Amino acid sequence: MARSDGRLSHDLMPGEKGPQDACGVFGVWAPGEEVAKLTYFGLYALQHRGQESAGIATSDGQSILVYKDMGLVSQVFDESSLGSLRGHIAVGHTRYSTTGGSTWENAQPTLGGHAGGTVALAHNGNLINTVELREMVDAEHAGRTVRGELARGNTSDTALVTTLLSADEDKTLEHAAMDVLPKLRGAFCFVFMDEHTLYAARDPYGVRPLALGRLENGWVVASETAALQTVGASVVREVEPGELIAIDEDGLRSHRFAEPQRKGCVFEYVYLARPDAVINGRVVHEARVEMGRQLAREHPVEADLVIGVPESGVPAATGYAQESGIPFGQGFVKNAYVGRTFIQPSQTLRQLGIRLKLNPLEHSIRGKRVVVIDDSIVRGNTQRAQIRMLREAGAAEVHVRISSPPVQWPCFYGIDFATRAELIATGLGVEEIRSSIGADSLGYISTEGMIAASDQQPSQLCTACFTGEYPIELPEDGRIGKHVLETLPLEIASGHDRSVAVAAEDRAPDRAADRAPSQRSDAEGVSVGVGTGGAGALDHP
Repeated sequence: MARSDGRLSHDLMPGEKGPQDACGVFGVWAPGEEVAKLTYFGLYALQHRGQESAGIATSDGQSILVYKDMGLVSQVFDESSLGSLRGHIAVGHTRYSTTGGSTWENAQPTLGGHAGGTVALAHNGNLINTVELREMVDAEHAGRTVRGELARGNTSDTALVTTLLSADEDKTLEHAAMDVLPKLRGAFCFVFMDEHTLYAARDPYGVRPLALGRLENGWVVASETAALQTVGASVVREVEPGELIAIDEDGLRSHRFAEPQRKGCVFEYVYLARPDAVINGRVVHEARVEMGRQLAREHPVEADLVIGVPESGVPAATGYAQESGIPFGQGFVKNAYVGRTFIQPSQTLRQLGIRLKLNPLEHSIRGKRVVVIDDSIVRGNTQRAQIRMLREAGAAEVHVRISSPPVQWPCFYGIDFATRAELIATGLGVEEIRSSIGADSLGYISTEGMIAASDQQPSQLCTACFTGEYPIELPEDGRIGKHVLETLPLEIASGHDRSVAVAAEDRAPDRAADRAPSQRSDAEGVSVGVGTGGAGALDHP
């Protein structure tokens, strides 16, 4: 339904942003396999973690090719583009922007390198010492022009890491990673590669999940175990916090670059991860069902029907029904084929109250006292629209239960919540929020109940968005945020192509004079150009 200003909720129309997902990363080392297609299907399984852009890089041992664009995985890639991505190593990425805007230049994997080698890197998480890293890049390039992704307008923290990894031509990528990784602050899961080796690294706090899997002829790493299973890999273990893994023809080797101080994100269990994912030994679906049971114990109510808001509210609704004895049913119909539309409605269309994603199931809810289970309340607009729909469909009472505590603080570790001023729980109490969204009653799970449902030690979880207690200390000068790099000056080289390809044979400095204009030197000696299947990449906005 339309609000008074004509805007609709996120579940009814695009544009009303709720908690936005972290990114998804995927990597594979598998000689003899179609690694680009394995990565495509792995990213498809991780699509829920980011819907702004997608990209894949592959290496055949001689050169690295990157193909990326704005949009969903299925919109970016087709048989032709995947067919051009040949090799035995691949890394892939689905992005939701947390540092740097949602632009083609910021799509991943990011690319860097020098005369001795290339690096392609994909990142899930968010760094909080971005300004410090920019100063490190400036220091490394003192007297020289910064090139590569930064020169082409990339304003992400990922591009800074890529630049630092390739700053010293005398270091292998593995040695560079062991030098750079301890200098990073914040949440990161990296999957990256050079021409011969696949790497994976996870921050010492293990904020975001990263899992290792085994193929018959290789290895896979992914943000969630579900992506491993999608491509037929068996789950081996998690990449440990503070661990760097390298995989090549000599096998798998592990390095410890920092001591682990586990602080896994509890919101992964509430909302972010797929229900079939397993994080630190806990099946996410089981955690969400238990959150629903705990909600029923903490906030019982007399009602006729329990319904969940698709999709993340459904497991908790199941648990609430089991514990309360109130029948579980379907109250909303979700249009599974809408996905994410890029067609923005006009003001007139918005005011018509068009519902793209959810519609109430009128015959199930008319005349009934309904308990609606959702995962979180951010601004309140989504719940306000849902309740209005249910009442128009004939619900006698609408009782809202939330399977997470009130969200009162922003996340700086890879989730893009609204600003604190926009969070409804910042300035209002539970009763005021209930009145604002129009519910007959409102109950949030307690922080203790949520943590207990996750089956994790309280000391090993990050609950900052609920409690304001940030386990990784934030910069005192406040220079942090999604667009922090876009406000800082940077000397860049002009006239560089936006590119998808890097050819190893073009790296030798003595061949620079022979390159065509479309193969200009970039990224400290790495030439760029367009490979087979990527001809349109230079034209992408």
